[in-house]
Amino acid sequence: MARRSVRKKDGSMNKELIINASGDGVEIALLEDKKLVELHYEHAQDQFAVGDLYLGKVKKLMPGLNAAFVDVGYEKDAFLHYTDLSPYFKSLLKFTRQSIDGNTSWGGDFGKFPNETDIIKSGKITEVISGKPEVLVQILKEPISSKGPRLSCEISLPGRFVVVTPFNDVVAISRKIHSADERKRLQRIVEAIKPKNFGVIVRTAAEGKNTAELHADMLELASMWENIQKNLKGAKAPQIILSEQDKTTSILRDLLNDSFQKIVINDRKLVKDTQEYVMRISPEQEDIVSFHNTNQAIFDQYGVSKQVKSSFGKTVNLESGSYLIIEHTEALHVIDVNSGTRAADASQEHNALATNLEAAKEIARQMRLRDLGGIIIIDFIDMRLPDNKKKLLEAMEGFMTNDRARHTILPISKFGLMQITRQRLRPELNISTAEVCPTCKGTGKIGPSILIADDMEKDLKYLINQGHRHLALHVHPIMAAFLTKGNFFNSQIWKWYWNYKVKVKVVTDNNAPITHYHFFDRKTDELIKL
Repeated sequence: MARRSVRKKDGSMNKELIINASGDGVEIALLEDKKLVELHYEHAQDQFAVGDLYLGKVKKLMPGLNAAFVDVGYEKDAFLHYTDLSPYFKSLLKFTRQSIDGNTSWGGDFGKFPNETDIIKSGKITEVISGKPEVLVQILKEPISSKGPRLSCEISLPGRFVVVTPFNDVVAISRKIHSADERKRLQRIVEAIKPKNFGVIVRTAAEGKNTAELHADMLELASMWENIQKNLKGAKAPQIILSEQDKTTSILRDLLNDSFQKIVINDRKLVKDTQEYVMRISPEQEDIVSFHNTNQAIFDQYGVSKQVKSSFGKTVNLESGSYLIIEHTEALHVIDVNSGTRAADASQEHNALATNLEAAKEIARQMRLRDLGGIIIIDFIDMRLPDNKKKLLEAMEGFMTNDRARHTILPISKFGLMQITRQRLRPELNISTAEVCPTCKGTGKIGPSILIADDMEKDLKYLINQGHRHLALHVHPIMAAFLTKGNFFNSQIWKWYWNYKVKVKVVTDNNAPITHYHFFDRKTDELIKL
């Protein structure tokens, strides 16, 4: 089936998922219009991923923080704040306790589960938790730095078109669905088909979908909740109850649409699993999954490796000659926009706007790619006109439309700074693009350059004593110029000839480090090891 290559009306781009499987785990690259926008690492031993459900045990209440520390099996206790308890916390606590005992007062039919009263938003944690109960919790944020996972008791099970939230009957529609008629249609369908005692959030992807598609998605999530109930029976904290799908399928679940052109994988088992998943959620797109079987590394063939090297340094260059400086501190990220060598072909204000718009597009990409979270401060090039500042704000909002992380963008301040807060769910992806210097071997120091010629002469004298008479010296072009500078009779080469009666041929090697040199036999072209 031919794939459309035009950009969709909703602004979505042509997407490709390139998956590199190895013994350590899986690397997943998401490309939009051939440009790398997301990079995920899924290690074989990964635990405590966002969305995982654990049976945890409350270890300590912290009234001053209005929070509790919960043991979920991580080396440090996880953090559960009162605001993350969910209004239905008492119902969840009751459900957890009875499911573990296997003595359910509702007979296993969750639709008949008798809910408890809701807790109040402004309450205290000591009012709703006493002792050290076991409770079902969901990972809200992965362990970051020295912090354990952050937890939520507001359980949600995401599907492709809907998200199911137990213990309530509320139906909510995504705000990104703007049509009033479509919102009413989806509301009617969901209220008619949803199981009792389940709240439903209708995702943006549900727009235009029929009743059968929505119903199938909802039944799968209801079945998942039944499995959770079975896994709780006889469980003992800390214990994992349900693991979030692997990153490949979770990305496909959230992003798969007709703008996906290909999914290329270098592992046959993963190809089969992915085909089965795509067949289940979008049968008409089964043919986009393919196996990579060439000798070239998959990330090299699709340009991922090169983009990683060019995108993760402190300095990010833009096509126009402008560049970004990205700095990370303990409290926030700072991004500085510089005009660099950009051609000044118009007024300063016009150039500032053009540079800022180009930078904004790349910054939106960098935030997704590096998964920058928390507070991000951007120092754009100063602009005087309020209309231009408004254009920049609207452009940044547009560029971040495809960002799945929750974010807030503030208008440019009087100091010319834009502030963005972005949800951080997992540790920031930080890849070192620097390579070890072949000259200093990473020490940052080389031998004294003034003595290099003396070292060469010592080696030359040794080789002559060993019987070598036909020598070629391979050096960096700068060193070659030093050895042959001036006329022949004043050069370093002449001095060697005068002293040792051996003529040394100097050969320039553009790939040689500046302080490295090698002697070759001129007759055999073989390297002479010293």
